[in-house]
Amino acid sequence: MVEELTAPPVPSRLLSAAQVYVMAAMCLAAGLAVGYLGRGPQTIPSSTQTATKAASPSSPHSFPMNAQNAKVPTLEDMKRMADKQSAPLLEKLKSDPNNGELLAQVGAFYHASHQFKEAVAYYERAVQIEPRSMAFRTRLASSLYRSGDVDGAIAQLNKALRYDPKDANALFNLGMIRLQGKQDGNGAVAAWQQLLKSNPQLGADRKAEVQKLMANVLTSLGNQHQTEGALKQ
Repeated sequence: MVEELTAPPVPSRLLSAAQVYVMAAMCLAAGLAVGYLGRGPQTIPSSTQTATKAASPSSPHSFPMNAQNAKVPTLEDMKRMADKQSAPLLEKLKSDPNNGELLAQVGAFYHASHQFKEAVAYYERAVQIEPRSMAFRTRLASSLYRSGDVDGAIAQLNKALRYDPKDANALFNLGMIRLQGKQDGNGAVAAWQQLLKSNPQLGADRKAEVQKLMANVLTSLGNQHQTEGALKQ
């Protein structure tokens, strides 16, 4: 199981605009590949654990050494691991090509290995088979964002929200991508406000995380407006 996103702690002092965006980037890097609030963590086949083990000192794989003398896999190494791990699933897909879950599992391997364009290809096929799957669309949006297609990611989340306007994962990720990918603080806050309004069942800790992000984005927007006003004087 992939761990759920946990938003980083927010300092007691007010955050600057730059700090807000850094915090958002941390959330994106940690959590856009998985569900955040609604369904719990995304399930990826247990063999993905080997990708992490491969970077450990006891691993038989030989990876380049970094400045701290720790073994770190390159993107090429990670792609080879993803190819190897997904091979059994791809074999199954030959006899069951319309299995959306299998396609999404392959996509998950490639996303976890930072092969985002490959992940997009498999998630797109899964979405074509099951267009109403919120999980598939949110994962597709995550891979699109990480591949550099911000507009495509937003479009997929908007499509997902047409099927389920209350989906917490889609709303949270939409806010994050608007903030980090478009520098659209107002759009981010609007998405998170809708998240809180339409999901009263959320736990107190999850509500607090979203509220902290909203508060700091609003503070940043207020400071920005004050700065712009001073420059015009």
